[in-house]
Amino acid sequence: MAHRQEMRSEETKAAILAAAAELFSQKGFDAVSIREIAKAAGCSHTTLYIYFKDKEALLYELSVSPLQSLQQQMEHVLCNHALSHEERLTKVSSQFIQFCLLHRTMYTLFFMVKASRIDVEAQPGAELQSLRTKLFDLLQIALLRCLPDEKNEERALAFARIYFYTLHGIIGTYTKSEETMEQLMERLAPTFEMSVEVVLKGCKQLMAKGEGLE
Repeated sequence: MAHRQEMRSEETKAAILAAAAELFSQKGFDAVSIREIAKAAGCSHTTLYIYFKDKEALLYELSVSPLQSLQQQMEHVLCNHALSHEERLTKVSSQFIQFCLLHRTMYTLFFMVKASRIDVEAQPGAELQSLRTKLFDLLQIALLRCLPDEKNEERALAFARIYFYTLHGIIGTYTKSEETMEQLMERLAPTFEMSVEVVLKGCKQLMAKGEGLE
């Protein structure tokens, strides 16, 4: 009996998460209510609160595991000393783009909803924002390793932001595409790689000129 109840509990929780993911991706996080999620999951809102205290808890549950997986993949590349710094930058950029295109219906949830500045310390308890910041930090590390002579912290952060904006610009262009992630990468991977190369060359040129980005 206990095993059966545990299975039903897991099924209910899974149904709630599936309903939340569908509604959030269709209508946006702020437009969806707890009651709406519960109805779509086939349970009462009081039942939903047994599993999740609020919408933010649902957002965290939906986001943290995929983002942690991406973090681990990127860390593995950055630790691969068989690759040059430029190769590592290209590879982590590709990983980030592929992840976002694969999860394009959840892309806004993963990176935009309840987001705060990525260059400041996350508030206590803001686990999801902390994870987002870690991903930004990994991308920043990949870029700055290609710019070892950059000592100006403000300009280094500006370079990282430009690189980050470039990746999100690529992803945002194709969030509504009917092509699969594999089809997009097969067709456009060289262009994506060239975009990263252009950002890197631009940073190096600015460094050589000694120009600021204030």
